Amino acid sequence: RLGGTPFFVVEADEYDSAFFDKRSKFVHYRPRTAVLNNLEFDHADIFPDLAAIERQFHHLVRTVPASGLIIHPAQDEALQRVIKMGCWTPRQTTGEGGNWQARLLSDDGSRFEVWLDGELQGVAEWQQTGQHNVANALSALSAARHVGVTPAQGIASLGGFRNAKRRMEKLAEVNGITVYDDFAHHPTAIATTLAGLRAQIGDAPLIAVIEPRSNTMRLGRHREALAASARDADQVIWYQPPGLEWSLDAVVAESPVPARVETDLDALVASVAAQPGPLNVVIMSNGGFGGVHEKLLAALRQRLP
Repeated sequence: RLGGTPFFVVEADEYDSAFFDKRSKFVHYRPRTAVLNNLEFDHADIFPDLAAIERQFHHLVRTVPASGLIIHPAQDEALQRVIKMGCWTPRQTTGEGGNWQARLLSDDGSRFEVWLDGELQGVAEWQQTGQHNVANALSALSAARHVGVTPAQGIASLGGFRNAKRRMEKLAEVNGITVYDDFAHHPTAIATTLAGLRAQIGDAPLIAVIEPRSNTMRLGRHREALAASARDADQVIWYQPPGLEWSLDAVVAESPVPARVETDLDALVASVAAQPGPLNVVIMSNGGFGGVHEKLLAALRQRLP
């Protein structure tokens, strides 16, 4: 235990436990405080549809004791359906119409007011950006309050928060080109992450380099939503990884911003490295992406005078 506290945080999802146990992993954890962040269709290799995932979330909700707390966004329709299946645990909601709400003081979400049941709790200032991170902050404040941390203490702690690696992680700035790494591999995550960065950088040029690598992506279940998900970039490079059994050409054709498909990592790196700064490049994948991050930084440094 770190810091002598009896509390710890587990990030859990609905993926199955083992080949011999097809229940979602999180039904084994039995939390006292459960944050249901959002619920969309994913893991198409495991679940046939969204309703099957909602059923697993219902099982999770039933494991939280009456002395516990369930926290979820007020406007998430899938989570509303889960709660209606049966919930006998106290709840707190976040976002529009919720108990916990944020009012942005900066467009990028780096500064915002925190309100609880209509009363101002304080102003948060931190290094994160994007509406999705503001939503995460509200959930964290609610969970922390459930174990005795006052809203004022929680808001102050946000100022010192450092995000996990691969969550809009700034890798380096070389020759005016800033390179970020992000784990986003779902259309909603791609869209919210790019929107947050766009709010931060304003009109500065932004290239998104995206590898649709997850099992759900490989099955083509999110194909229709991909083009619009990158609308906040000025240019998108879609990488067609080996084993992707459908073509990204339709995604490019429907793209609201200039886009193209690359199948060669070295050519991809060379084309990005040849761009003049200032420029922001976000590399998005849930895998190693063939070491493209290191290759791009090496190519950029070779151009240094």
